[in-house]
Amino acid sequence: MFKNLGPGAIGVKANLPESIALAKKYGFKGVEFSISEAQQIAEAQGFDALRALFQENNILPGHWGFPVNFRGDESTWQAGLKALPKQAELAKQLNCLRTATWIMPADNELDFFANFNFHVTRLRPAAEILKDYGCSLGLEFVGPKTVRNPRQHNFVHSLDGMLGLCAAIGTGNMGLLLDIYHLYTSHGTIDDIRKGLRKEDIVVVHLNDSQPGEIDELEDLTRALPCETGVMDVASFLQAVDELGYDGPVTIEPFSKALREMTADDAVRATGAAMDKAWQVAGLA
Repeated sequence: MFKNLGPGAIGVKANLPESIALAKKYGFKGVEFSISEAQQIAEAQGFDALRALFQENNILPGHWGFPVNFRGDESTWQAGLKALPKQAELAKQLNCLRTATWIMPADNELDFFANFNFHVTRLRPAAEILKDYGCSLGLEFVGPKTVRNPRQHNFVHSLDGMLGLCAAIGTGNMGLLLDIYHLYTSHGTIDDIRKGLRKEDIVVVHLNDSQPGEIDELEDLTRALPCETGVMDVASFLQAVDELGYDGPVTIEPFSKALREMTADDAVRATGAAMDKAWQVAGLA
């Protein structure tokens, strides 16, 4: 697995060339990117120019945000599906076969079963397209109870539940966007990773730390850099993922007000230092 920079996750607004430059400058091995932006660069400058952006800087294309708006209306969803084959083909050319998105853990209109069927119906066609190009789709469960509390109907919000949704989609290229914070706030454990997962079950990994407090009172968008508070066992989490043989990107997503108020350079520098510390405490350095 490798240290991956997600600029948006730390409040940094940067295009792909800027993201790659920041990743190189502060010791990351890969970057999260928009496949739509990559497509625009390839169309304007040629695929070789796009590939050179990564290769000349020795930066990997880590993973790309899932571009299909499956939560929208029918026409919006269908438009996303129509655009996906060219995007997946470009990703395949870049040898970046991982994309991921998050799943809302509750809803005010759809009960659990209706919501489950909705997600299977909307995501299966996209997963089938991705499979044709060798790509995997990771789904992130959202753990905090505070996200579910204001809504009428609970939905999938745990590791096991999300694996169940992936199995129901049934395309064989589904897995998890595994976030340590959501594992913690859903009352999951490191043993759930060691005993319940295979390498292929993890598509993308997110790393962070939690603010102190009762687990069921923690907010989704108030977190910390890994090893900043020591609330969560970052070392054991990384060790467990590493033991599975996971070889993909690890991206920090701290939703930190302090980082958002920094310059881009300072925010990426601080994130890189936190990533290095996490690697060290896990014995991966």
